[in-house]
Amino acid sequence: MLKEFREFAMKGNVVDLAVGVIIGAAFGAIVTSLVGDVIMPVIGAITGGLDFSNYYTGLSKAVTATNLADAKKQGAVLAWGSFLTVTLNFLIVAFVLFIVIRLINQLKRKDEAKPAEPPAPTKDQELLTEIRDLLKAK
Repeated sequence: MLKEFREFAMKGNVVDLAVGVIIGAAFGAIVTSLVGDVIMPVIGAITGGLDFSNYYTGLSKAVTATNLADAKKQGAVLAWGSFLTVTLNFLIVAFVLFIVIRLINQLKRKDEAKPAEPPAPTKDQELLTEIRDLLKAK
């Protein structure tokens, strides 16, 4: 059974998948940093520091706090601002990934679009060209 597991784990597809997951996680961290450290501060500066994460609706009369953390301690709350923030982050991450994949696909198309050089003429073709040129010269 151990031998079967080793064969399964060392198959090309499993190893390729593992590498893909690891690279995907690393790329996800890069995109998350891009969104959190570069894009969101710019959006915050444009909107005057607007932060939706503390917006909520209390579901009982006992909830009187002014921030989400304290409100959750007081009772049930509908944290719609937090949901809105996570949704906005998702949309930004999805858009950034779309742009990156689009650029990668354009680079691939440019490499594929380069026409291959025509093959060098064969000896027969060179001989026929010389004969044609001689006949034209007469």
